[in-house]
Amino acid sequence: MGRRQMMVAAAALVAGCGRGRLEDSKFRSYNGPQITHVVVHKSARKMFLLHHARIVRIFNIGLGFNPVGDKKVEGDGKTPEGLYTIDRRNPNSRFHLSLGIDYPNAADRAEARNMGQSPGGDIFIHGRPPAYQSGGRDWTWGCIAVTDREMEDIYAMVGDGTPILIMP
Repeated sequence: MGRRQMMVAAAALVAGCGRGRLEDSKFRSYNGPQITHVVVHKSARKMFLLHHARIVRIFNIGLGFNPVGDKKVEGDGKTPEGLYTIDRRNPNSRFHLSLGIDYPNAADRAEARNMGQSPGGDIFIHGRPPAYQSGGRDWTWGCIAVTDREMEDIYAMVGDGTPILIMP
């Protein structure tokens, strides 16, 4: 092998090393059926990803630190209830990855305004910090939490614009 061929081979090897192994990446791919909507059952602590009427995946979830009831105002520790939409994604979330929920809607804002309060915002589906990786606890400020590995799958499976129904 000539000097030029060795340099090209070395450059290719170094470039390959910089990518990291696929299984180490938090960005996964998904090529199953399109997720047409997400349903959250707060009381059961379950989140369902559906393709029309068929359940594709089920996840155990954690909720806000005060999980019973609908979110009304900022800081109440409740997870909102109602029909919303996944409207954004954050690949650099401090909770690994996150998908934004378009809370508050017009009705939520009006309800909070009538109470003289702010409805809050920044409600997401996201991963968990190390202290909560085992799941089973309600600790967020109103978000829906899953394990980091599960969040990687959800992030790949659920697109922006997907409806999410959050039920009591």
